[in-house]
Amino acid sequence: MANAMLQQTVGGTLQLLSNSGTHCNVGNRSVRLLPKGFKLEVEFSKRAICSSGKRKFNVIQASTSQTSVVGPLLAPSSSDTLDSHMKSNEVALILIRHGESLWNEKNLFTGCVDVPLTNKGVEEAIEAGHRISNIPVDMIYTSSLIRAQMTAMLAMTQHRRKKVPIILHNEDERARAWSKIYSEDTIEQSIPVITSWKLNERMYGELQGLNKQETADKFGQEKVHEWRRSYDIPPPNGESLEMCAQRAVAYFRDNIEPQLLSGKNILISAHGNSLRSIIMYLDKLTSQEVITLELSTGIPMLYIFKEGKFIRRGSPVAPTEAGVYAYTRHEIYKRALEIEKDQVVDFSVLFEKERR
Repeated sequence: MANAMLQQTVGGTLQLLSNSGTHCNVGNRSVRLLPKGFKLEVEFSKRAICSSGKRKFNVIQASTSQTSVVGPLLAPSSSDTLDSHMKSNEVALILIRHGESLWNEKNLFTGCVDVPLTNKGVEEAIEAGHRISNIPVDMIYTSSLIRAQMTAMLAMTQHRRKKVPIILHNEDERARAWSKIYSEDTIEQSIPVITSWKLNERMYGELQGLNKQETADKFGQEKVHEWRRSYDIPPPNGESLEMCAQRAVAYFRDNIEPQLLSGKNILISAHGNSLRSIIMYLDKLTSQEVITLELSTGIPMLYIFKEGKFIRRGSPVAPTEAGVYAYTRHEIYKRALEIEKDQVVDFSVLFEKERR
């Protein structure tokens, strides 16, 4: 990195400090941003150690406030203490949009058509698993579509507890009987996976299988944008986001929220629109705010459920929510002020997102 000094206002100052990396003051918080190629080793303290070869550098953490759920780089030495950093009255809720699917790659409207992940989607799911590998997971909910189920299963292969996710088949008595597990020890080492069509992507009706660009050329960009991004206008014979929200949020309230209240840590692997709907409910967004949300494939979003309230924590071991959503400049800077202790932040990602 060339010897240079740069300052930019981000609700504070951003300084580029020769070869030692970048130092950022955001409000009264301080973060050191590291040059590429440095390995990050984080300990359970208010400071982190970065090393390149035999050289070590201190990383000033973003805040001295407490973080209740730790990410992969903050792993305890023993899986027996995995939950020790969760407060007794808190549970985790993790949301993951499935990795890239074969029809995402082909730029086709997918909706409720059941297509698998691409190789890139598999890699995204595994990376998501790395990010949540130290967050306790007691139950998993997915849609009935294979891309969401693959994402959850692949993510859990990276979990430190090494419990096995097992899909529960409850469609009839025979399905339940044939999939019964007879070992209590095996049950203890398993995580139930519950699937529901109510968590499916919104049904795109007559657009399903069509190329998005060709459809825009045929019907006009404005009409296709209306079908894709309006809240209450459905595509031909399909669902609007409002209709998708009615089923997804009702399912969340009736089935998932009671599990959180009982102390279960939950992972939901689903889709852009069904997760938008749930986030609208969690964050109390308006119909205008929710249509601006963009969820990246394979990036987990963490909430803490505490005393009946959902507290957004961003993406584990990553920048804050700007890594998940497309936000305005004001929102990016605002969320930079919310960085928790034990997160090292790459502000270049925030700025790149804002420029797009």
